[in-house]
Amino acid sequence: MGVVRGFLRPGWIALAVVVGAFAVGCFFVLAPWQLGKNTSTQHQISLLKQAIKTDPVPVAQLGTDTFAPDNEWRAVTLTGTYLPDAQSVLRLRSVDGSPSYEVLIPLRTDDHTYLVNRGYVKPTQGTALPDIPAVPEGTVTVTGRIRMAEPTAIDRGPRIENGALQVYNIDPVAIGDATRTPMEHGYLQLNGSQPGSLGEIPLPQMDSGPYLSYGLQWLAFGVMAPLGLGYFIYSEIRHRRADRAAAAKTAANTGAGDTAGPAGIDSAGVSVASAAHLDEVSASRRTGDAPTRRSSTDDSPTDDSPTDDSPADHAMQPAGTASTVTAGTEGAQAGRGSSRKRRNQLMRDRLAANSTTGLGESRFHGTIGHGAQESDRAEDARAKLADRYGH
Repeated sequence: MGVVRGFLRPGWIALAVVVGAFAVGCFFVLAPWQLGKNTSTQHQISLLKQAIKTDPVPVAQLGTDTFAPDNEWRAVTLTGTYLPDAQSVLRLRSVDGSPSYEVLIPLRTDDHTYLVNRGYVKPTQGTALPDIPAVPEGTVTVTGRIRMAEPTAIDRGPRIENGALQVYNIDPVAIGDATRTPMEHGYLQLNGSQPGSLGEIPLPQMDSGPYLSYGLQWLAFGVMAPLGLGYFIYSEIRHRRADRAAAAKTAANTGAGDTAGPAGIDSAGVSVASAAHLDEVSASRRTGDAPTRRSSTDDSPTDDSPTDDSPADHAMQPAGTASTVTAGTEGAQAGRGSSRKRRNQLMRDRLAANSTTGLGESRFHGTIGHGAQESDRAEDARAKLADRYGH
């Protein structure tokens, strides 16, 4: 539960929500969109391949279901008369990478009226509409391919511009309403070299495009996003455990150092033996006895003077306390010595480092030793230091 609570924070919650929403979008929106386009493209390619292999048939042979989706790209023939007064121009088209106009005109047969795409014309000056060749008069027989109608946006319906009816989509119903010529809901795209045809519109390439790979990529992203979140969570847990282990180790080392420092050194960094010797010196000053001399290599007494463990010291202890004093009491009391004693010891160590004759006898540089006055001053300085810090 502690691990779970560690991730119940706004940052982690927001990240989880974003990753979840992204994964849902990949699986249920983006990937189906691309895969659906791939399926549609594949279906169109299969219809086109089949239509190329099939010979044209009269449009009446297909019956009333002429513009069914499965009949798209199929070649048919029809005989009728063009209606030039209801001609329109399809704008914003591109053929072979160049802007162009496509020309749409109704063709009336004995039974129905069909919208026919005559082909394309190129603009002559900029985007100006060029002159459009007229269609043949009278009855004609043409061959074209069945195409599905394009939906028209509400704000992009047919309109009159530059003396011609212009549209943005091939919508027979909308064009029929604008020209008052009812037509079938699909249209025919003329092949080349047909009566009234213009530039032939090329057939689409038989390539499904990158839609399949795009769909697979979105699926992969939908899988990778939760996996990435899981990796981040695992990494965060690992780092937190490492930090806790390092903190515990540091705390253990710090506790050991506080309770048991180096041998012979108390928590203030002062030698226990040195502190004890300093106490001895202070006691000798009060009683008038000479302090015990200690060697420079250890803190043990060098003469036969009584130590803290001597019977005389035990005799001076108050009644009832001698039995409770242990061998470690002296070290504990010395470790808890006053700050004044520690400062005295530090000063004595500093004087010893600068002296060639021992404690209390400092080595002065300059004019000391050059004449009686200098010698007196040096002796006075030594006496003051010895009186303050002990001999």
